[in-house]
Amino acid sequence: MRTAPTILHLDMDAFFAAAEQAAKPSLRGKPVVVGGLGPRGVVATASYEARRFGVHSAMPMAQARRLAPNAAYLVPRFSLYRSVSEQVMELLGRLSPLVEPLSLDEAFVDLEAGEAADDVSSARAAGERLRADIRAVTGLTGSVGLAGSKMLAKIASEQAKPDGLFLIEPGTERELLGPMPVRTLPGVGPATGEHLRRAGMTTVADLAEAGEDELVRLLGRAHGAALFRMALGHDDRPVVAERDAKSVSVEDTFDVDLHDRVRVRTEVDRLADRCVARLRASGHSGRTIVLKVRRYDFSTLTRSETLRGPTDDAAVVREAAGRLLEAVDTTGGVRLLGVGVTGLADYTQEDLFAQAAAKESAAVLSQAVSGPEAAPDGTAPEPAEPGAERPGPVERLWAAGQDVRHARHGHGWVQGSGVGRVTVRFEEPWSPPGRVRTFRVDDEELEPADPLPLIGPPEEGPAGQSSWPATRPKERSPEAGAGVGGGPEMSSP
Repeated sequence: MRTAPTILHLDMDAFFAAAEQAAKPSLRGKPVVVGGLGPRGVVATASYEARRFGVHSAMPMAQARRLAPNAAYLVPRFSLYRSVSEQVMELLGRLSPLVEPLSLDEAFVDLEAGEAADDVSSARAAGERLRADIRAVTGLTGSVGLAGSKMLAKIASEQAKPDGLFLIEPGTERELLGPMPVRTLPGVGPATGEHLRRAGMTTVADLAEAGEDELVRLLGRAHGAALFRMALGHDDRPVVAERDAKSVSVEDTFDVDLHDRVRVRTEVDRLADRCVARLRASGHSGRTIVLKVRRYDFSTLTRSETLRGPTDDAAVVREAAGRLLEAVDTTGGVRLLGVGVTGLADYTQEDLFAQAAAKESAAVLSQAVSGPEAAPDGTAPEPAEPGAERPGPVERLWAAGQDVRHARHGHGWVQGSGVGRVTVRFEEPWSPPGRVRTFRVDDEELEPADPLPLIGPPEEGPAGQSSWPATRPKERSPEAGAGVGGGPEMSSP
């Protein structure tokens, strides 16, 4: 516990939703909800305008639509969020070498280690300067908490929301914490909170008055002792610049339960490839492959297999995940699948024979089912009769909020799609609210685009191409049927 408030906690305000509002002038000041748009999607972030209707993170999207039917419902654009996050983290790195990121929009900073502050006034000045720099560089706002410990700094940033700064002066911790609910403290979830309530403890002051022995009796030695220390405002955890990843995983929830075993295996292979991509991006390999299956009745099964050495080979991970799937009964239907890798290392020691066998098997399978186009069940199509018409192109799907570019109208974003049409609003972060136009979903002049910077306009590169950001094109999402609440505006192309 420090004698000066030199630990800073930054939490960006409604980060995903705020970034979408900054990127889309027509949505500024309006309720915006970001998350999965399918029937089983959940809210990732809601703007403060949407929160007034009761919408909040982790809420089922269907419930959010009932509460705020006229809000804009958008898919996440993680390439944009990562770009903005990198800008914010760079600003934090200028304050101190000890920056502990917790997520894309949240981090602790040790101001003392960077000699950016050593007392109340200098800490407040550093916090205000950071908030101003974030607004200037990204156009977004962040809330800053300052205190003598990580726990208190995080509580302070919550008190500062939105777009504020809150400093807890040393010596005032217990006075501030006392009237707060027990759920304010880290590690007190719904179950622990209810257990404490039944024991007559609803505030942090109640915990401090109960004493360590009583909390240990109620919650056990480790949890009870830690909770008592936190109730007194004590937290000696240091800011750690690098946090070792323990696992890498991806998962998908499906709008409709999967019953086809071939489709389930295809999804597992796809998740394995995504997982390996993340694994390689983090510079790791892993030894234990984990498969997660949530069935139609919400029962969740987890299976794992440990390899002889760490790997970052997609074929090896797919093969192991496939073996794990064979031991799981999926006949009743599958609503969620996940693939993960644990036992991370920064080197690889692949089973070369297993890799060779997997690649050979994949080549044989590809040859067997390739040709003009493989059927959804993995079987090869019947040869076409001479002169017979080939099937038309697959209808392109567009997700609400997705970046697009039209050959004649320029940059825009998908406002909604359905019944063979896609509605696009053409505007840029630095332009006035733009005009809405509607096209066929297969319009050849319309294509996916990269996000634009929130502060600009960007410098033009060769042939008028924006030089920011250097990211791959946005992947099209299958969840493109729902867009901005209230239905898309329609106009002629």
